[in-house]
Amino acid sequence: MNNDWVKVYTSNDYYKSEIVKQVLIENEIEAVLLDKSGFPYRIGEVEVYTHKDNFQRATEVILSSEL
Repeated sequence: MNNDWVKVYTSNDYYKSEIVKQVLIENEIEAVLLDKSGFPYRIGEVEVYTHKDNFQRATEVILSSEL
């Protein structure tokens, strides 16, 4: 991942992060997950990243969706 991607969401719950990613994709905002949780216990953070040009729009979608 290069410097053109910014973090828009972080959670300790993989599924919440996946939902945020899917909501962004449904709103035509490219998003990816970075899973920092440890295997096998899934302890740690899962982050959602989007392109820096979509940062403002992505945060508005997340807030309006109450995620």
